[in-house]
Amino acid sequence: MTRLRVDPRRCRGHGICLLRAPDRIELDEWGFPEVDGRPLVRPEELGQARRAVAACPARALTLDEDGPG
Repeated sequence: MTRLRVDPRRCRGHGICLLRAPDRIELDEWGFPEVDGRPLVRPEELGQARRAVAACPARALTLDEDGPG
């Protein structure tokens, strides 16, 4: 299981993550990312999620892999 997480303490509101993973990330009214309510990244979304994590200049996004099941 893989989860996409945002660390609000690190985020600076650049918004690049929205461009890289528009299916999973929305911006709040102040321009900071919110990961949608689905806790797990589906296999077909993993590429988008990885690109968002790699593009974040503040390193505020992470992919947590808990292992199978």
